[in-house]
Amino acid sequence: MDARILLASGFVALATIAGVLVVAASPGKPEPASLAEAKLTQPKVAAAKPAPAPIPKKDEPFVIKRILPINGPIKYGQWHWDDKNVPAGPIVVTVDLEARVLSVFRAGYEIGATAVLLGTEDKPTPLGVYPITQKDRDHVSNIYTGAPMPFMQRLTDDGITLHGSNVELGYASHGCVGMPNDFAAKLFATTHLGDKVYITRGKQVGMGDSLVGG
Repeated sequence: MDARILLASGFVALATIAGVLVVAASPGKPEPASLAEAKLTQPKVAAAKPAPAPIPKKDEPFVIKRILPINGPIKYGQWHWDDKNVPAGPIVVTVDLEARVLSVFRAGYEIGATAVLLGTEDKPTPLGVYPITQKDRDHVSNIYTGAPMPFMQRLTDDGITLHGSNVELGYASHGCVGMPNDFAAKLFATTHLGDKVYITRGKQVGMGDSLVGG
C-alpha cells in the first residue's frame, strides 16, 4: 500500500514537472534583444506628403479701360483731372514726346492729362520705361544753378525727372518732363516709388490697349 502511494506520488510529481516544461517551451512573442531592435520591430508609418506649393498668379497686362473725354489737343498750361469713382489700382504714367502730353492711369482708367515741356535736341528727353526712384516736394536742382523743381519725381540718376514748371510756348527743359505746378502736385500725391513712367514717341493709347509692367 505504501509502495503504491509512493509510486503515485512520483507520477504526480513527474506530471507537474512535465507541465511546467510544456508551458515554458510554448512559443510566444520574443522579447527584443535591445532598444534598437525594439524600434525596428515597430510598424512603419508613412511620412506625410508635403502640401503642394501654391501656383503664383500670372501677371495681368495693364489694359486701358478709359480715356478722358478731352476735345482737341491740350494747350500749354492746360490740364485735366478726373478720378471720381475710379477704383484703386496700379498707377502708370505715359509721356508721348510727339504729342507733348503726359497721361496718368489708375487701374487702367485715365485720371489726368496735361501738356508738358520736354528737352531740346541737344538735351532730349530719353525714351524708355523708368520707375520713380525718388520724390521731393521742394527739390532744388544741384545741376542747373539751383533751379526750383517743385514736386520732383526722379526717373534717372543723371537728372531726368518729372516736376512742376511754367509750361509756356517757347520754353523747354534740359531733358526733364515739366508740367503745371497744380497738376504736378496732384501727380505727386498719387504716385508711389516704383511706379512706372513710359516715355514714347508717337505711341497713341486707346481703349483696350495694353501696357506691359503696369
